Parts: sequence; C-alpha cells; structure tokens
Amino acid sequence: MAAYGADGGARGTEVKVTEYQAGHVPGVSYRGGVAHSPQDEPGPGPAPAAAVPSGTSVMPADAYGPADTDGAGAPPAAPPPTRRRREGAEPPGRPKKKRSGFVRFLRWFLSFWLVVLIALGALLWYVWGRIEKVDAIPSDHGSATSEGRVFLLVGSDSREDLSDEEQSELGTGSTEGQRTDTIMLLSVPGGGERNALISLPRDSVVDIPGHGENRINAAFAFGGAPLLVETIEAATGVAIDDYVQIGFGGFAGIVDALGGVEICLDDPVQDEQAHIDLPAGCQTLQGPDALGYARARHFDPTSDIGRVQRQRELISAISDKALSPGTLVNPIELTRTMLAGGDALVLDEDTGPMDMFAFARGIGSVSGGSGDTITVPLGEIGNTVTWDAELSGELWTALQNGDAVPQSVLDAQP
Repeated sequence: MAAYGADGGARGTEVKVTEYQAGHVPGVSYRGGVAHSPQDEPGPGPAPAAAVPSGTSVMPADAYGPADTDGAGAPPAAPPPTRRRREGAEPPGRPKKKRSGFVRFLRWFLSFWLVVLIALGALLWYVWGRIEKVDAIPSDHGSATSEGRVFLLVGSDSREDLSDEEQSELGTGSTEGQRTDTIMLLSVPGGGERNALISLPRDSVVDIPGHGENRINAAFAFGGAPLLVETIEAATGVAIDDYVQIGFGGFAGIVDALGGVEICLDDPVQDEQAHIDLPAGCQTLQGPDALGYARARHFDPTSDIGRVQRQRELISAISDKALSPGTLVNPIELTRTMLAGGDALVLDEDTGPMDMFAFARGIGSVSGGSGDTITVPLGEIGNTVTWDAELSGELWTALQNGDAVPQSVLDAQP
C-alpha cells in the first residue's frame, strides 16, 4: 500500500512503502532492518525518511524532484524541439502587417504630384525671369474707370529682334520702327457676366495726346506702350489694368511650340505680301503661315475689318491648344510652350503671374464660347475708320460698369 511521509506531504513528495513477508530485497542496503541509501553515493542524499515499521522496505524518492508526473513516478516528457526564428521574422502567432495596394498607390501618386508641382514652380520662376517688362500702365487713370478687369493685348510689328533670315522666312519685310498690327481689349467683368474680346482696328482715327488726330496704331510708334494705353483710355473712358504684348517672332514661336494650330477656311487665302497661299478646308498652320494669316489683308476687300476677325480666330485657336489636356498634362509640350511664351511676351511691370492666369482663363472662356468676340462698332469705313458714336458709347459704358457687352452692340456686328 502507499503512504506519505510527514514532510513529504508538505513538499508534495510521495513515498512508496512495500511490505515483504520475509527476507531482504536484493540490491537494497539495510541497517537495523531498515532499507537506506548508501552514504558513499555521489551527490546529496535524500531527506531523512520517517521511521517505518520493521520489515518494510522504502523505495527511493523520485529522482526528478517535485516536477509534474503522470502519478506513477515517471519523468515528464521532454519538451518538443523549437525552431530558431529567422532574424527579422515576425514572432509566431502575430499576423504580418501588409500595406494595401491602395495605400501604396496613394503614396506613389502624392509623391509624383509633389515632384510635378515643384518642377512646375521652378519652371514658372525661370520663365517669368525671361519675360520683358515695361512701364505701360499709368498710376493715375484720370477720369477713366472700369469695374472688373480690362487687359490690353497688343501685337507689335517690330522687326528689331528678327534676323534677316527670320524676316525672310516670316515674310515680315524690313520696315523700321514698330507699330501695332493687333489691338484688342479683353474685358473680364466678374460677377457671372460674360467676358468679351474686343478688336480695335489699327486704322481707327482717334486723338493721340500731344500728336493730334491719327491712326490709333501711330500712338505706339510715337510713344510705345505708355502712349498707346493713354490714347485708348482717353478715347474710351475705360481704365486699363494690365498690358500684354507679343511680337512677330514670338507669335510664330508660340504656334510652333504648340505644334501648329488648326484653322478651317471656307475659301482659299492667297496674299503675296503676307507670304501665304492656303487652300480651303481645315488644316494645321505652323508659325510662319499662322503669322501670315493674322497679318493678311490685301486679298480681303474688307481690309483691316476682316483681318481683326481672323486675328481673333487665331487667338482662340492658340488658346484652345495651349489650355488643352494634351498640352497641360504633357511635361514636354507644357515646358516648350511656356519657354516660347517667356521669350515672346512683354508685360507691364506690375502684371504678375496671377494676372496672367486670369488673362489665360479669360481668353479661354471666350474661345470656348462662354464669352463674346466683337469689333468696336464702326461708323465710316475707308482707308481709315471711325467708331459709331452711339453704339461704341454703349460698349464703353458697359466696360466702365463691369457689365457684359450690350445686346445692341452684338446685333450690330457684321
């Protein structure tokens, strides 16, 4: 039978006692009839066992100590071998973190556009430094007023920046000095009113301060941009906010940078002095042909009146191409166009990047059909032209008040 020693119970050690009828158990030492462990065995001996009756043998205490057993004194099973975890591996039982495809794409997308914005900022800064500035807008407009914003767009016929080869290629001739082939006002009233691009024929007779009556483009020849601005403000009573000028070479350069612009002609256009011979139908004009089309007037019986209409048509085509997704999202096309614009433009010294952004948006709205393109209402038409006093007065009053072009002026357009 099994019994427990006095201190064995406290320590949780089981002592098994077996009674024999006679004799001794082979291999067991006895002293005074009691089995015991030899004193000469190595290692510490077991704790003294409680006294047991004579003739009873005691089995040695569990050699494995108080560890868990199966109740029969068997040693515990050896623990299963463990695998060494690879360096950097996740602990077992912990799910590995994975970035979703959307998160990776979002990080890549934001990084890409950050680089694009930085590059565009650097490009804009570089291009802006290449633009020529002039003091065109007076600090005091006198009695001239305007609500909203009014831009003066001028196309100069100056050949000063063109080589002899470029003059021959563009068919500009070698006339000295500079005049204005193109004079337009871009009105951006704001407040939801329609924008308007208004042509002032260069043969319009007006009073030029300090020079008497003459063609309006003579003001540019007499005193450059400042005198032209002063002349227009005096003739219209409309205050001009910003000045934008482009020359022959710059105009052709912008068209070439855009890869040409598409124009649709109802009839062929042949003009030897403008160096163009264009067939009827839709076609893409490169720089020299586009410039010739903007300047041509000798083939047209309406002369300067027809020319300003073609100029507005070309400006709309250039705006459409420049603001198209194919240009804006193409880094090469956009860079080439911006560089060409930087070399082509002359601006007032107070005109900033945001002003030019407003100008581009205004031109874009007009070319997209959200604005009006007109010529100032005319009176007498011949080698020179005059403005219709009543209708042109209504037009100037609308610009002064920040209103859209009156319907009476639109109805009077040829």
